[in-house]
Amino acid sequence: MQERLKELQQEALEAVQKAVDLKELNEIRVSYLGKKGPITEVLKGMGKLSAEERPKMGALANEVRDIISSGIEEKQKVLEEEAVQKKLASETIDVTLPGRPVNSGNHHPLTRIIEEIEDLFIGMGYTIAEGPEVEKDYYNFEALNLPKGHPARDMQDSFYISEEILLRTHTSPMQARTMEKNEGKGPVRIICPGKVYRRDNDDATHSHQFMQIEGLVVDENIRMSDLKGTLDVFAKKMFGDDREIRLRPSFFPFTEPSVEMDISCKICKGHGCNVCKGTGWIEILGAGMVHPNVLEMAGYDSTKYTGFAFGMGPERIAMLKYGVDDIRHYYTNDIRFLKQFSMHE
Repeated sequence: MQERLKELQQEALEAVQKAVDLKELNEIRVSYLGKKGPITEVLKGMGKLSAEERPKMGALANEVRDIISSGIEEKQKVLEEEAVQKKLASETIDVTLPGRPVNSGNHHPLTRIIEEIEDLFIGMGYTIAEGPEVEKDYYNFEALNLPKGHPARDMQDSFYISEEILLRTHTSPMQARTMEKNEGKGPVRIICPGKVYRRDNDDATHSHQFMQIEGLVVDENIRMSDLKGTLDVFAKKMFGDDREIRLRPSFFPFTEPSVEMDISCKICKGHGCNVCKGTGWIEILGAGMVHPNVLEMAGYDSTKYTGFAFGMGPERIAMLKYGVDDIRHYYTNDIRFLKQFSMHE
């Protein structure tokens, strides 16, 4: 029995030295040290030994197990180190190779323009007001001095959902909602950016869905000069300190008097070119003093309070600022078009 245990020890150690990977080494462990291994089989015959020989054989068997286990552990460390080295060799990175560019996104040009306008007016003490795109006819028209049957409604061919519900044609309903919420008390200084909808044929300068930013100021002693000064600051901030503005008489049902604002042409510096159609000026937005009827319907005393309002299209501003010639570019999600604006960050 003693000789058999020594033979098994020698066989196991030789097998351990020949093992080429961890899987094979584990099989050797199970084969020699497992419950069904040859050492266990040998120990089953200890019952035939005398009482004096049994402790000696037990001690020898434990010694053989320990020697084999130590040999396996040492070989395991060697194989694990070899496996690590092989993995490192197979995953070697050549740091001299050129890097792979990562495509990073940037703000959509309309988002950039809107945020720039918001930052400007927030700095002037305005707050941002938001409202529903599915609007009541009352707030979209009637509260803005456009009663049912008013001919000016034809200027804004609308998407009606029912007789009293429609997709808003401008963001002006938020002016009426805000004044109504304030219950006839001032001051009010808001801008209202958002999507608006009109039944229009899409072309280079028109879209059935577009963006609009309305502004409203209501307080005591608000004058036309306040409106002009505000628009002058806006124009110089958006287009440069060298830009001039002019106000032309116009008509809007919700303002009186009403004006269109032009800015001096950037290309010709006001001398006239094909961009400004020889006039030296480019129309940019509409504005005016809030109509007394609008103030009264919102609960304001028009003999005490006055105000001004203006409305602009971010698409038009972006077209002028970036030289874009077709409004449809903003909505086609063409990555080639959008990539051009990363330089303007």
